[in-house]
Amino acid sequence: MFRKSLSALLLCVALAVAAPARADETVDINTADVATLDRVLLNIGPAKAAAIVAFREANGPFKRIEDLAEVKGIGSKTLEKNRGRIVFTTSSKRTHVGEWARVPR
Repeated sequence: MFRKSLSALLLCVALAVAAPARADETVDINTADVATLDRVLLNIGPAKAAAIVAFREANGPFKRIEDLAEVKGIGSKTLEKNRGRIVFTTSSKRTHVGEWARVPR
């Protein structure tokens, strides 16, 4: 009985330490480090997060969410899953991707 209780307690602690991103948490794609991108964005692990940072350092800041599709391993499905989590900071204001209106074609 003690082993089961201890195992359950350790599992709870491990899950609490993993600290998944809250649903309302956002990340500034132009300033975030690898660990933050990995934690907040869905379907983005350490390798893709590092690729985002490397691309940003080589090419300058992202201007729109679609620019992320130029990073190897990131496609339209990943962009759509993270649309509400990504923000862009310009010199004076913060723009939330979800606030952008879609222009009909």
